[in-house]
Amino acid sequence: MKYYVISGERSGDLHASNLIAALKEEDSEASFRGMGGDYSIAAGLSAVAHYEEVALMGFIEVVFGFRKVLRYLKLVKKDIVDNQPDALILVDYGGFNMKIAKFAHDQGISVHYYIPPKVWAWNQKRAYKLKQHVDQLYCILPFEPDFFKKFDWEVNYVGNPLLDEIAKFTPHDFFHQKNDLSYKPMIALLPGSRKQEVESMLSTMVEIIPAFPNAQFIIAGVNNLNEDVYQLAQEMGIKVIYDQTYDLLYHANVAVVTSGTATLETALFRVPQVVVYKTSGISYAIGKKLIKVPFISLVNLIAEKEVVKELIQYDYNKENLLKELREISGNNTRKSEVLNGYTLIKEKLGEKKASQETARLIVDSLKK
Repeated sequence: MKYYVISGERSGDLHASNLIAALKEEDSEASFRGMGGDYSIAAGLSAVAHYEEVALMGFIEVVFGFRKVLRYLKLVKKDIVDNQPDALILVDYGGFNMKIAKFAHDQGISVHYYIPPKVWAWNQKRAYKLKQHVDQLYCILPFEPDFFKKFDWEVNYVGNPLLDEIAKFTPHDFFHQKNDLSYKPMIALLPGSRKQEVESMLSTMVEIIPAFPNAQFIIAGVNNLNEDVYQLAQEMGIKVIYDQTYDLLYHANVAVVTSGTATLETALFRVPQVVVYKTSGISYAIGKKLIKVPFISLVNLIAEKEVVKELIQYDYNKENLLKELREISGNNTRKSEVLNGYTLIKEKLGEKKASQETARLIVDSLKK
């Protein structure tokens, strides 16, 4: 069958690539076209566009970049019509993909959404639009099926793909030597995977370094960003290691993590963390009015309680970050509370293999 797959940022691209591999096992005649990144292209996607050409973040940033988004929406819609796929598979990337879902549904194409938009966080009525335009929904967070039941919609919980990724991980035997690191206690800094995130988060992260003279700070860099993004850290002599986040988390004692998928990855590696986030003042003001959940980190949302401290916007400053980082360092009650919370999260996520489960459900649905 012909599958049209769309992902719009780095983690979605990774999960899309694993789903493509799983679909190949379920469907020996599968072919793939769509929009994605390097991971999906390596897995076999014929890409009409790379997500880096379209990626935007923040409410105000999206407003100013809307013409670019419209251009790529038009390109993808035309390509879908020209290629007439048997199924459209959308991976995360809610703003863009919900528009494509409606378009494809109106064209009579079977629409499958893997890792749906976080409609439970804000503008919950978008769940009605999802239900109207999506044939099958595949959720990766254990609380999502109960949320969608409020809209009289039975959806699939397929497990969380991060569990699959981490299960495949093998630590590098010579990680320290490879990266010229010492054996001092390691504090991991994860400023994000997008340019705007790193620029917003990194300056405060590096301010705390002098307070920990007996530790080494390591930044998780990503190769899809220009090295200039990390210039501030490099000028201070802080090591940036690229695309080795799992190795870094495997060895880290504690971490400072920008809110996003990385917070859950850090939890699954059982590294005590402080979650941080900052955006433009206008985006923050809009988001504060719209967001309907008590937490922003996946860790706390899945646990349904505060497991890790979140320092958001104006609370994200040197003094607060130092205080929280000291509280989770060493063997103390606060660290034990965090680790116990991580155990609860792992139990809630379950044991399903997300990519394989989703691929099986998609192919079964199309056969029917």
